[in-house]
Amino acid sequence: MTTTSDRTLTEDGVTAATAGVLRTAMHRLLTGTARRTDGRLTKQNLWKEAGVSRATMNRAHTILAEWDAHVAQHSATSPEQARRDDEIQELRHRLVTKTRECTDLQRRLDAAATAIAALHHDNTLLRQALGQDHVNVIPLRHRIPEVT
Repeated sequence: MTTTSDRTLTEDGVTAATAGVLRTAMHRLLTGTARRTDGRLTKQNLWKEAGVSRATMNRAHTILAEWDAHVAQHSATSPEQARRDDEIQELRHRLVTKTRECTDLQRRLDAAATAIAALHHDNTLLRQALGQDHVNVIPLRHRIPEVT
């Protein structure tokens, strides 16, 4: 063990507490019980899952070597898993596209509702003005023939 400014480093290259949280996070990721990440077996997820900085994780050489060995040994993707991952990626892409379409349609609907409300208001004012002025309005269908 090495001592540096009030911290005792383990053979892992980090403090015992840090090694513990990294190993716990590694176990959660490897068993599919991630709490803070999407569960993919990446080093980014490892340090995030552990709640430590990337630099701290990088100092844990022994733990990283174990991580690399395990991921290399178990990361062979079966054709079914690859197909599933491709399908998930396609579904995510379709979801993003449909969400954009829905957002655009909602904006258009809101604009139409605003225009309809304004027209309704104008129509109401015109009807009120028509009723107050007692102006004779002749509908177009009842036109008086012109005298020539």
